[in-house]
Amino acid sequence: MEFHPSQIPIANTFDVKDEKDAEEAAEEMVKIGFANKKTGFKVLMPKDSKIAKRVGQIITTSVNYGLRKTKQERDLRYWTYHNDKDHFAIVLISSKVFDELDF
Repeated sequence: MEFHPSQIPIANTFDVKDEKDAEEAAEEMVKIGFANKKTGFKVLMPKDSKIAKRVGQIITTSVNYGLRKTKQERDLRYWTYHNDKDHFAIVLISSKVFDELDF
């Protein structure tokens, strides 16, 4: 069977409706951290393409900036995909953890 990001074990799922929610979700992910966990994070976004693009941009840049600011490992992998009829999803996980999961 081929790999799909929905197969990654998820620690927390964030249901993000707008830019403010995206910033809060990114802060929470940085606070929890990606290192030393065998799981990733999932962010659900509305299928409205304008909002989804903006939310995706905020999540990826804010997480990267937050990890750099707190001197945490920034080597992450992420995928964006259609989660269901109402949501896109972004799954973020540490590259080291992903390699250990053997997908």
